[in-house]
Amino acid sequence: SYTGQLLVATYPLIGNYGVPDDKVEHGLPVNFESDRIQVSALIASDYTEDYSHWNAHQSLGDWLKKHKIPALFGIDTRALTKILREKGTMLGKIIFDDVDPGFTDPDQENLVAKVSTDKVIEYGSGETRVLLVDCGVKYNIIRHFVSRGIKVIRVPWDYDYAKIAFDGLFISNGPGNPKMCDTTIQHLTKSLQQDIPIFGICLGNQLLALAAGADTYKLKYGHRSHNQPVLQLGTNKALITSQNHGFAIDSDSIPPDWETYFINLNDGTNEGLRHKTKPIFTVQFHPEASGGPTDTEYLFDDFLKNVQSFKKNKA
Repeated sequence: SYTGQLLVATYPLIGNYGVPDDKVEHGLPVNFESDRIQVSALIASDYTEDYSHWNAHQSLGDWLKKHKIPALFGIDTRALTKILREKGTMLGKIIFDDVDPGFTDPDQENLVAKVSTDKVIEYGSGETRVLLVDCGVKYNIIRHFVSRGIKVIRVPWDYDYAKIAFDGLFISNGPGNPKMCDTTIQHLTKSLQQDIPIFGICLGNQLLALAAGADTYKLKYGHRSHNQPVLQLGTNKALITSQNHGFAIDSDSIPPDWETYFINLNDGTNEGLRHKTKPIFTVQFHPEASGGPTDTEYLFDDFLKNVQSFKKNKA
């Protein structure tokens, strides 16, 4: 979800923890959520090469160099954050040696095509099969499924999965403007005509909304923190969630056969949808955490209950 963004760290000292190694287990990196750094650049106040952590393998600077990601420090990031907080999300650029790269608007690009896998990859060995449409998936999502005995079939964002046999459909998180993913939306529109269980997270939430006939819009600030409170409608249950998104579903455009599932308790915006008669739901936040709170991990179990019920009825 960070692709195309300049990341500003508000904590003053950056780099003192270092970066862990790239150990792999079950086909997934243990310490990372993707195969490479996704931000376009890092902006910090103070940076140190002197790291100290039991799991550290290299410095932040060496890691950034390895992935060819520019970084800038010595900046008053509190002042910069105040500008962003008051004026909202805006385009930015970093100029080195008086070479001006110009502005690039990531909202006008299909960022998902840049971060999605380009091949079909399978994880786990369970009998229950979940097809995962990779729009920029965080690896902890896959870990959650595999740890529950699920076989995950990860496919590219524009893959036509109509001829693949699976028991549940998952649409992942990812970066950018959801309206740039026309092919994914077209595939989801066809899937919504069936009764197969579907679960979407973050960008997946927005893509399913567009496929269902709802609309999305860009937030002025976006939701970007590990402490976003949401309310599950129909209950008095408030939950703390991790979020990183700049777009949201227009609640006034939700079709009559759908309902709002969660709302954000800070600004009242939509945080999820649920179909009234089919086993389909989506959330805007990240129940898989990593990092962040785990209040909503149960949603993976809710989805898999739908999957098992569908599988039983199909048999």
